[in-house]
Amino acid sequence: MAPGHAAERGVGRPPGGPFAGRRIAVVGLGKAGLPAARRLREWGAAVTAWDDDAARRAEAEAAGLRVADPALAWAFDALLLSPGIPHRLPAPHPAAAAALAAGAPVLSEIEFLFRAVRAAGSRARFAGITGTNGKSTTTALLAHLLRGAGQQAVEGGNLGPAALDMPILPDGGTYVLEMSSYALERLDACTFDVAAMLNLSPDHLDRHGDMAGYLRAKARILRGAGVAVLGQDDGWTRSLRPEGRVVPLGPGGVWWEGALLRDAAGPLADLSRCPTLPGAHNAQNAAAAAAMALALGVGRDALAPLLETYPGLPHRQERVAERGGVLWVNDSKATNADSAEKALASYPRVVWIAGGTGKEGGIAPLAPLFGRVAHALLVGRDGPAFAATLAAHGVAHEVAGTLENAVRRARALAAPGDVVLLSPAAASWDQFTGFDARGDLFRRLAQEEDA
Repeated sequence: MAPGHAAERGVGRPPGGPFAGRRIAVVGLGKAGLPAARRLREWGAAVTAWDDDAARRAEAEAAGLRVADPALAWAFDALLLSPGIPHRLPAPHPAAAAALAAGAPVLSEIEFLFRAVRAAGSRARFAGITGTNGKSTTTALLAHLLRGAGQQAVEGGNLGPAALDMPILPDGGTYVLEMSSYALERLDACTFDVAAMLNLSPDHLDRHGDMAGYLRAKARILRGAGVAVLGQDDGWTRSLRPEGRVVPLGPGGVWWEGALLRDAAGPLADLSRCPTLPGAHNAQNAAAAAAMALALGVGRDALAPLLETYPGLPHRQERVAERGGVLWVNDSKATNADSAEKALASYPRVVWIAGGTGKEGGIAPLAPLFGRVAHALLVGRDGPAFAATLAAHGVAHEVAGTLENAVRRARALAAPGDVVLLSPAAASWDQFTGFDARGDLFRRLAQEEDA
């Protein structure tokens, strides 16, 4: 039995596992899908695995899984579909179409985790965080606060380990889960003890049809939630009316005044003492994490020292080097203009490295912050398009092409007091396997410069 299973933690479960006798198709065998198929099999399910990629199918066969295309002959109770594979828009995967035609649910990993935990007899708590931006930081920060206060907590979902690689926690433990719209629209029985909707701006509209569809998917996190933490910065989030207790990220809930985090009872923390939480967007993240932590039993007095010791996340305004008065910041996770705006607003003068596969609108929405850009170095497929936008606003720039060239030029251009900021406002697929690979290279190059 793998470490962390229910029996090892003294939590009971039905004979044969929580999914004994259930026929489950798992489609999409990436870094989360294959472990999920294995875990469901360990939990008693009759699993059939499939991936459109032959190499991944071969890996599943080597793991002893039954491999067959469920779309050819649907005979299953449920479909676990990788989040990146559509089940409705823009066009359903054939396996999803077969499941829907048969009236079988298309579910996310989180749903299976929730069912397994409850079937094991555990009343472990579920805390969910969603929003267009800030999810990862808030998720990691809340887990940090809970563990620092002596509670058992694990974080995952869209962040960190795959959901079905997580252990079955006992009563009093907390799953802290970053929830994408893709995962949320595939929930059924799962509800959250505490849920946060941080913010909303247009994203993933190809998958949800329009902004109303995106809002519906995101708002699923609030269904049945005991406590709902709601951002107040956009009309979509403010318009939500959840049934449980509502804690706004504003007066009447938890909010910030400059660097001071507070609630109705008084100050909670001085965010100027929290170097890994710069900028107003991180004030919102800290407010959300603090509100959720308070709802989960963390004492007020514990918050300030724990916020000050939060280590931060890789690729999210990660301070990777400092040399000659120049700070190097890895914000590779900023794959759209909305995310990059948060980083640009955090520093008064930057040498900005941007570019890659841009989203609709490019960097034009960032024009109000261009005055902070001492020089821009543009990389990737849409570097030239970004250059045209900057030229129209009189911003000094050059097309560096590659990240290696951009870092070399940044070293020559940055003056003491500047921040060399990788905040690409674009996806990375044109040159990297993901934003994490892009950020890892930037960190290594920046630290070589620091040697």
